[in-house]
Amino acid sequence: MLFSINKMEEYDDYKNIQRGCDGIEYACIDCGSDCCGKCLNTNSCNKLDVRDWLEEIPPSMNTDCDICEIRFKNTRKGFYRNVNNLELEVGDIVAVEASPGHDIGVVSVKGPLVKLQMKRARIRPDTEFKKIYRKAKQSDIEKWKQVVAKEDQVMLKSRQIAESLRLDMKIGDVEFQGDGSKAIFYYIADERVDFRELIKIMADEFKIRIEMKQIGARQEAGRIGGIGPCGRELCCTTWITNFVSVSTNNARQQELSLNPQKLAGQCGKLKCCLNYEIDAYLDAQRDFPSVRQPLETMEGTAYHQKTDIFKRVMWFSYDQNSSANITVVPIDRVKEIIAMNKRGEKPDTLLLNDKNAEQNTPQPKKEIVDEFVDASDSEDITRFDSLRKKKKKKKKNKAANANAAPTAQPDQAEQPQQMLTVSPVPQPKQPVVPAVQPNTPQQGGEKRFNLKLNNKNNQNKPFKGQKNRNGDYYQKPQPPKQG
Repeated sequence: MLFSINKMEEYDDYKNIQRGCDGIEYACIDCGSDCCGKCLNTNSCNKLDVRDWLEEIPPSMNTDCDICEIRFKNTRKGFYRNVNNLELEVGDIVAVEASPGHDIGVVSVKGPLVKLQMKRARIRPDTEFKKIYRKAKQSDIEKWKQVVAKEDQVMLKSRQIAESLRLDMKIGDVEFQGDGSKAIFYYIADERVDFRELIKIMADEFKIRIEMKQIGARQEAGRIGGIGPCGRELCCTTWITNFVSVSTNNARQQELSLNPQKLAGQCGKLKCCLNYEIDAYLDAQRDFPSVRQPLETMEGTAYHQKTDIFKRVMWFSYDQNSSANITVVPIDRVKEIIAMNKRGEKPDTLLLNDKNAEQNTPQPKKEIVDEFVDASDSEDITRFDSLRKKKKKKKKNKAANANAAPTAQPDQAEQPQQMLTVSPVPQPKQPVVPAVQPNTPQQGGEKRFNLKLNNKNNQNKPFKGQKNRNGDYYQKPQPPKQG
């Protein structure tokens, strides 16, 4: 179903406001373009998004529900009754009842799925709900955009006022009502705060009605949003609405390292995901023996080091303060040793025999060697690389031999690859510069000029201690033989 032009304009206004949306315009799933309305209905960038998995059910099978879920800024949502029987779709901007005035929100869920959302939020169907007045007009949206643009500035100003009053609180977010008559200030405080004076000052400063709402650290992280260490969006932003207390005992039950930096989330509290798998770990540990006391054997006292819950094995070491030379013992064998120790008996070893010891002791992984040999593998793959290297050597030695042509031997010219060193071309002796006094600037300058000439003439000549391209040192040039 194609959307009307008014619908497109309303969506553009909503996208620019970024009420729970990052402002990304998604392409259509079917055609890959922006031609149809499915891309405008995408809620995946919104906080606490809900997937309507009942949308493809025929209308005849759906029970009518006149209640809609409306979302506002960040994670704030509410249920409102469609008393005027408006034809609403997910993504429509509507004006709803507020106290006082009206508020502007976006339809997030409609139809029979709303009943499941109400059940999840523990809201009874016979509760008196507020009303949906109408679809938002252009004037409503313009007013909404004006008040939303002031939220950041008002939040910073309110923080300065709270700091001047020396209140132990942090104002984390500000949300204006759609008509601009009221604003909700979300704050965090460890203790009870008397903010009556703060409300008076802010009411005089902003000329609006003030509502203070205290939230926790986890709720603040959900409103701000972010990416967790797992690489996904925060759970408190996407789906968690009721926060359950998390303790360090959950980490101990799952054999996790008690590192505060790894166990804490972006809110500074323990991660909520520590509660996800705790039930599975507790069920797996029901028949595990208690290893508070060490195991007594004829070889010595074995101390528990760690446990692999799902492999049902335990690691024991004869040194309490070190994990060296640890032995892997199955759970059944641990129970057997504990029963023997209660009877006053001691087994010879932790394991039954050497075969079990070899099976349970962790062995290094062996490299798998492929015994299949193909005839094409008989030749060296690098044979072409060696030819290329030889060609490079020829070019290098040819360049060196070009300089050493007068003194090169015929055998060396025929076998340039076997040459390790190249003798440079001997040069005639330079005329001896007469000694000059160091205090004479003219003679010193003449000496430096002669040295520059010598360096210019010999700039391509190798000097003693210099390496050639093959990595060999050049030999010291020998003077030509007399006679």
